[in-house]
Amino acid sequence: MAPQFTIPKVQKAAIVEANNAPLKIVSDFPVRQPEDLAPGECLVQLDCSGVCHTDLHASKGDWPIPAKTPLIGGHEGVGRVVAIGAHTPNSPVKLGDRVGIKWLAYSCLDCEPCRKGLEQSCLNGKYSGFTVDGTFSQYVVSYVSHVTPIPDGIESAEAASILCAGITVYRAIKASKTHIGDWIVLPGAGGGLGHLAVQYAVAMGLRVVAIDTGAEKKELVTKLGAEKWIDFKETKDLVKDIIEATDGFGAHAAVVTAATGAAYAQAIDYLRMGGSLVAVGLPANHAKMNADIFFTVVKSINIVGSYVGNRQDAREALDIAARGKVKCYYQLKPLTALAETYEALAEGKIAGRIVLNMKD
Repeated sequence: MAPQFTIPKVQKAAIVEANNAPLKIVSDFPVRQPEDLAPGECLVQLDCSGVCHTDLHASKGDWPIPAKTPLIGGHEGVGRVVAIGAHTPNSPVKLGDRVGIKWLAYSCLDCEPCRKGLEQSCLNGKYSGFTVDGTFSQYVVSYVSHVTPIPDGIESAEAASILCAGITVYRAIKASKTHIGDWIVLPGAGGGLGHLAVQYAVAMGLRVVAIDTGAEKKELVTKLGAEKWIDFKETKDLVKDIIEATDGFGAHAAVVTAATGAAYAQAIDYLRMGGSLVAVGLPANHAKMNADIFFTVVKSINIVGSYVGNRQDAREALDIAARGKVKCYYQLKPLTALAETYEALAEGKIAGRIVLNMKD
């Protein structure tokens, strides 16, 4: 017999009413009722939601593509399916299943990008906490074909950040075309994406050069398996230090997770012949990537963008974490701490991730 759930009429949620408007925490935001769900939709009662730098960008409206407003942000939610729309055929999830809500809320699965495995770049895509309401609420509507089953062996608060940060860096490392024993440079290594990138890289047999600043972040990434540490505020010559750290030839790849244009500036210089630069972090204000064309060509450098991941990437990234190969370091806070979390993200002061308890 299927479990029965009592669905309230209203819920607590964090809302941004307009670009760059103050964040509002309300207790009377409507909950979509089961009878109002369309076929293919599901209602998820959230246990927790991670906080991502993307949520800050969305709230401030500082990307070339604007978010919808008013907006409930968030795209790293974990909870239980409590309702499924009537007439939903062959649902891959059932009532009571623990599932994750990702950045990619929906893709059509039929356009050219979808057919080629780039569901995250779907021409008809919907994005949690950006084009549709996200996970900074106690209940969220999503799609049965796109929520991700959460495997046993990983707690919900840890799984939350894997759903965005983990998937993103895991796919990016795959896109770097590196092999066991190769050197990989990770600017922003101590941050939310970066500390997970260190672990996925180590699990994939890569040798990590961690770039960041501060004693707390140095301690974290060293504990996670980074072989080399370079503090970008203390070094007198970043390129020279990276080349020396990587056997004198430069790194085989750099996966830039830092959301600053400066993190991209010198990557071409410290990559070895045939190296790959994987762009992940999304700086604000239309930042440009400047690459020396001459050395990009003569060094046979590959420059590639990697954007979150598809449904298969999500399952693989979660499976690796559930088997203990990757651990998310996070602090659990209430929803009311979201505004101060945004401030800390903007100042680059967070080591690891912040996860919000949506049960409070």
